[in-house]
Amino acid sequence: MASDRTIRIGTRGSQLALAQASEVRARLMAAHQLPEEAFAIEVISTSGDRILDRPLSEVGGKGLFTKEIELALIEDRIDVAVHSSKDMATALPDGLEISAFLPREDVRDVFIGRAAPTIAELPKGAIVGTASLRRQAIVKRMRPDLEVVIFRGNVQTRLRKLDEGQADGTLLAMAGLNRMEMANVATEILAPEVFPPAPGQGAICIESRRGDETTKGLVAAIADRPTTVALLAERAFLAELDGSCRTPIAAHATVNGDGILVLHGMILKPDGSEMHETRREGVAEDAELIGRLAGRTVLEAAGPGFFDGWAS
Repeated sequence: MASDRTIRIGTRGSQLALAQASEVRARLMAAHQLPEEAFAIEVISTSGDRILDRPLSEVGGKGLFTKEIELALIEDRIDVAVHSSKDMATALPDGLEISAFLPREDVRDVFIGRAAPTIAELPKGAIVGTASLRRQAIVKRMRPDLEVVIFRGNVQTRLRKLDEGQADGTLLAMAGLNRMEMANVATEILAPEVFPPAPGQGAICIESRRGDETTKGLVAAIADRPTTVALLAERAFLAELDGSCRTPIAAHATVNGDGILVLHGMILKPDGSEMHETRREGVAEDAELIGRLAGRTVLEAAGPGFFDGWAS
């Protein structure tokens, strides 16, 4: 597929975000035999990049990392937006749609310890830095004695804070470290069965304008079906719970060789004191239904009022 125009790719400006945008460009170049000059990577600063002194749960949640990029898409200043799927809200702005998910990277979280190499070996009262309510809740459930403090910023900023002694350990996504060839900094890799990831973790999402069939056709060539099916289920689970960065929610779906989708979903209170989880499976074609039913299951188990107060 030839292109007679420059394809503008919108992204955040962090090292990880630029690596993701470059991966999208490389895949489009290979799929359509296009030169690098056919693409322009446009860096867009987001509120999430600028507000670093407060938890996301206090200043607007997931949309902080996407709204300025989505505005550029709506205003036709870019043709595609590249996001980390876990940053995407379940309801998109009018006129926009998700046009592809790339093949998923490693979904696991990792612990990076200074006082000890694993969470279990941390001394009593040790400090763990994270900006994620999900990671906070799971850590507190594992180790109620640990203190959790806010760690905002890109990967390099969080590692710098760790080296400065602001915490004894922190948690990051293995996918991001792999994309930046930094996997060696991890001191413990956490199994998703025990430390389940955020919905969408490890997957790159491409967003485009509804009605832009040229761009949609261009991007369709690099979409990955197993990742798409898994994320349909995870995002449906999230939507059923009305989830955002204000709520500790984990979900991980996989599709086996027989086309069976298995979803593990979990909700927790931020202090880890209460947790509800479910595992559901079914044919891949029912991915959204499986996600919704899983969401209803944990909500029924949690009972009314589970999200009251801390999720407002």
